[in-house]
Amino acid sequence: MIKIGTALFEACEQLERERGISKEVLIASLCDAMVAAYKKHMRTKEAVNIEAILDEQSGEIGVFSTKLVVNEVEDPETQISLADAKEIDEDVELDDEVKIEVTPEQFGRIAAQSAKQVITQRIREAERNLVLQEFMDKKGTLTTGIIQRVENRNVIVNIGKTDAIMPQKEQIPGEYYKPGNRIRVFVLNVKETTRLPQVIVSHAHAEIVRELFELEVPEIEDGIVEIKSISREAGYRTKIAVWSNDPEVDSVGACIGPRGSRIQTIVGELKNEKIDIVRYSEDPVEYIVNALSPARVVSVDILADDEYAHEAMVVVPDDQLSLAIGREGQNVRLAHKLTGWKIDIKSVSQMEKAEAQSFEDNYSDEEADETPMIDEEELQQEIEEEMNQQAYDEEDLAQEEVVEEETPEE
Repeated sequence: MIKIGTALFEACEQLERERGISKEVLIASLCDAMVAAYKKHMRTKEAVNIEAILDEQSGEIGVFSTKLVVNEVEDPETQISLADAKEIDEDVELDDEVKIEVTPEQFGRIAAQSAKQVITQRIREAERNLVLQEFMDKKGTLTTGIIQRVENRNVIVNIGKTDAIMPQKEQIPGEYYKPGNRIRVFVLNVKETTRLPQVIVSHAHAEIVRELFELEVPEIEDGIVEIKSISREAGYRTKIAVWSNDPEVDSVGACIGPRGSRIQTIVGELKNEKIDIVRYSEDPVEYIVNALSPARVVSVDILADDEYAHEAMVVVPDDQLSLAIGREGQNVRLAHKLTGWKIDIKSVSQMEKAEAQSFEDNYSDEEADETPMIDEEELQQEIEEEMNQQAYDEEDLAQEEVVEEETPEE
């Protein structure tokens, strides 16, 4: 047996407190390291009956071989005679198993080197598994982290036991990420790697808005008010469609809060990002009208409504066209994402012009339809008659010329 003392157990307990790796995992790793070192030292790989045993009370560890008690030994590697077994344990019987210590002399240093490598590897594996399990559970939720640094346009955020990566496309445009600041992020994905798992987080995801509303609006948390859809262009504007399951509760008013207190808190958390709260409706016309707010709508014409396409034509007053479309098409784009409908917007004057042009085109088509059609057979017959008549005329002319030549001169 090799004396290792109590320092190892103290180190295991410290690792358990600091990194969450259980003491049993570390002890099992040490025993595995001892077995690996023994097989390497004895230059054998097939010793299946070898194990390491750690005595926590004495602080000693050793390598043992398990052998079967038999009358006649056929395989000394796996069997032991009853007489030899009685020397180890007087109570042993046939077909029992006994453990015989086979720890080599001067084995401590070799075992220590092997144990260091194996334990280091097992600690990394245990940490990776802990992080993977923890953040797999957090995938799709909000968490709070601390900004560490910015590398190659990626923001590194510490979210507990690991550092997460926030790619540039998941950052809010124009936002300055200062190291040391706390930040609320959405866990997008967790990728398993050979080292620690790679956690991808977002500061621009639409679900951040959902989580904030669930935190600030008790009616949403209680299920009275339901968030049906969210469309967001981070840093600029968000549209959120809400529905109340209780006729006595106003879904929009609940989200705004008394004197706008709830919505102001959320806007402040999102760095003054504009938020439009619209009322959800199962009627697509009403839903599209609400989604295009604050623009006023004159009419909505459903062009296609099936499993393949959802298209609508929306007419707005001339002075509301730019507001309905939004800067660089932002308002109609967000309304499309919110409702799932492809929305084509025209002003009243544009619609009237298009209708007038359509009327002119239809009128021209009707005039063309009234033009009599030429029968090809009749045309062919007329051509043949005309050619025959021309042939007759030529024949008569030739006969007249012959008559004139035959008439004698007086």
